[in-house]
Amino acid sequence: MYELRLRYTLNKLPVLLKALFLFFLSAFIVSSIVLLYKVDQKISVEVPTEGGTLIEGIIGTPRFINPVLTISDADRDLSYLIYSGLMRSENGNIVPDLADKYEISADGLCYTFTLKDELRWSDGEPLTSDDVVFTIEKIKNPATKSTRRASWEGVSTEKIDEKTILFCLAKPYAPFLENTTLGILPYHLWKDIMPEQMTLSDFNIKAIGSGPYKIEKISRNSSGIITSYTLIPNENFTLKKPYINKLILKFYPSEKTLIDAYTKGEINSLSAISPKNILGSKKDGSVLKQYFLPRIFAVFFNQDESPLFANEDVRKALNLSIDKDAIINDVLEGFGLAIDGPIPPGSIGFKESTTTKKTPEENLARAKDLLEKNGWKMNEEDGVLEKVTKQKTSRLEFSISTSNVDDLTQTSQLLKKMWEEIGAKVSIKVFEIGDLEQSIIRPRKYESLLFGEIMGRDPDPFAFWHSSQRNDPGLNIANYANITADKLLESARTTFETSEREEKYIKFQDEIEKDLPAVFIFSPHFIYLVPNSVKGVEETSITIPSERFSQIYNWYINTKRVWKIFI
Repeated sequence: MYELRLRYTLNKLPVLLKALFLFFLSAFIVSSIVLLYKVDQKISVEVPTEGGTLIEGIIGTPRFINPVLTISDADRDLSYLIYSGLMRSENGNIVPDLADKYEISADGLCYTFTLKDELRWSDGEPLTSDDVVFTIEKIKNPATKSTRRASWEGVSTEKIDEKTILFCLAKPYAPFLENTTLGILPYHLWKDIMPEQMTLSDFNIKAIGSGPYKIEKISRNSSGIITSYTLIPNENFTLKKPYINKLILKFYPSEKTLIDAYTKGEINSLSAISPKNILGSKKDGSVLKQYFLPRIFAVFFNQDESPLFANEDVRKALNLSIDKDAIINDVLEGFGLAIDGPIPPGSIGFKESTTTKKTPEENLARAKDLLEKNGWKMNEEDGVLEKVTKQKTSRLEFSISTSNVDDLTQTSQLLKKMWEEIGAKVSIKVFEIGDLEQSIIRPRKYESLLFGEIMGRDPDPFAFWHSSQRNDPGLNIANYANITADKLLESARTTFETSEREEKYIKFQDEIEKDLPAVFIFSPHFIYLVPNSVKGVEETSITIPSERFSQIYNWYINTKRVWKIFI
């Protein structure tokens, strides 16, 4: 009725008045909209909301999406997304995940964990202390052949009740808390599978976990090889439901095929490729993220295979003649730090490089002078330094063994060039990684070895440098033995006070610096390329590459505006 009256009144108005009325009405409506927009902008904020898809490329094919059995980066990436641990790594810290709280006994030997209320697996089944105890016992069983067994040797595990677990150590171990970031397996699915049969189970592929994501789809090619996993948010994840609605992980056999896929737009995120390649293929719509990783790369001397390295002056000269900054710039495009010791940057006890304090030319001159003063003379026929004694003639000649990885082969070529400037004759032996580990490293069949070591958040160099670890399966690949260093390493890993542990690690490095069983070169950054549409990627420090996903539940693509009073 009112609409009819308004229409009748408008029709009766003169044309000019009608036009003015409509003009002012339109102006009122527009100004009201503008005013409401400005008010909204003043009192509202942009917040993440659900939605969007991230497609990431990974080198390798997953075989064991199982925290107990993981062997590759592809395995670890998927396991980190699908499983949860008692604790979780976040930006260099250890924070609760499945655990509600934990207590450490006064003597540092026992850890009591209490689970959060009403935990559930992604299939809806309850998650209890039975799952935790089961997982640890499977790891400790030799028949399982778990890659994590060494971390849990000597640790007893006891179920107190449905929500409480007690771990007791034979002796204090300061970095133990990091062990509890291990993903937990569902007892109700694995209980009837014998340890020796775990590697054959379909649950390694069709994994059920309690992490931020769960499996929606597995794609395979015509040969049955897995080509991708499609993951969706796990509504039972204890921290919070992730914002990104779909996470697709695609798998490629090599770095080249991975980069080709990125160039073609098949994926919009990738990592674990050489800095040169990642910089050459980076798109304008992408962001390059850098993370510190507790990794060091060095040339390890094997005096058992090459007595040449028993000569202290030779080891010192080889160390002095390396231009570490040149290697970092040429090989890593600047994405790394020069190091002089076995503790990586960002870790407790790290010492800054001192060899970079002088110019490369000064260090090279010092290296030549050191050798000359100690009786090394140039053989004019072949340009190789020799040292002649009554017993024998020693030549500055040796080989470097390394892996068939671009960064390492390039580094070995630069080392060869630098060491030949002081009169050395260097040959390079390159092996596929599997062959290098099984046929060269384990039996210690190398004169020198260009290789990397990966440590935890707390460095604990015991496994790499204690004399008890010189033989396989130990990881002391320099065959280093020093009683003082041994005592410092033993003491540091049982010391909970950070400042005391740092002091012991520094003293340990002083011993390494004095003995020089290896030439330490660099600690590379981990580079991760993500589309700039993905926000909330805040990690700066990770222990292993898969920890880039540690806060993936905070990542988002879509946003909405919400009035502040409703937040």
